[in-house]
Amino acid sequence: MGKVMSDNWCKIYDAANALEAHSLKGMLEAQHIAVHLSGEGLGAAAGELPTNVVEVGLWVRDCQQASAQRLLAEYEQADQSGWVCAGCGEQNGCQFELCWQCGRDRGTGI
Repeated sequence: MGKVMSDNWCKIYDAANALEAHSLKGMLEAQHIAVHLSGEGLGAAAGELPTNVVEVGLWVRDCQQASAQRLLAEYEQADQSGWVCAGCGEQNGCQFELCWQCGRDRGTGI
């Protein structure tokens, strides 16, 4: 946290993948927090790169950092309990209604 980009932007979170990054970006933007993502293009090389290299960074303006970090902290606390997809067995965070692996609806079985 706290790496400065340019134009008073700071990196506040490393999402595990592009799906999580876009979900978090939407959550923050719904609260009127401007977000930029970095590292999205590396997802195509996921099989060839270490896992931490393909993380997608979320960047916000310095003046919105405290609000964004509070929302992300709430997200991480809620993420402690999740659900297992009945279709493919993938572990999903509780904030997702569709399995990020196969797209199956959460309501069709936990």
